[in-house]
Amino acid sequence: QVQLVESGGGLVQAGGSLRLSCAGSGRTFPTYAMGWFRQAPGKERDFVAAITWSGGTTYYADSVKGRFTISRDNAKNTMYLQMNSLKPEDTAIYYCAARKPPSNPRSASGYDYWGQGTQVTVSS
Repeated sequence: QVQLVESGGGLVQAGGSLRLSCAGSGRTFPTYAMGWFRQAPGKERDFVAAITWSGGTTYYADSVKGRFTISRDNAKNTMYLQMNSLKPEDTAIYYCAARKPPSNPRSASGYDYWGQGTQVTVSS
């Protein structure tokens, strides 16, 4: 059982940066692969980035590749999403999620646990 809490969202101008954090609880946190998803108003939840349990492999949506960086620190039970060069189209609620491999890291259906979400708003 894993509990997740996101933080770090806020309002930023286009071109700015934010770092999201996802704090996990439970002794099994290091055994889970992790991911970030986002959902804009009236739209479906979309994949953003994912990372394996060891942090050795990462995955990114084409829309954020080169701008966002996912990482994790298992000793701190925390995952991060560094977001640079933000665009208005990045505006959404961002969700942290955890899964057990071998599920597809790019599919929301493969994740077992979800945080409450944190709002990111990018102004033009």
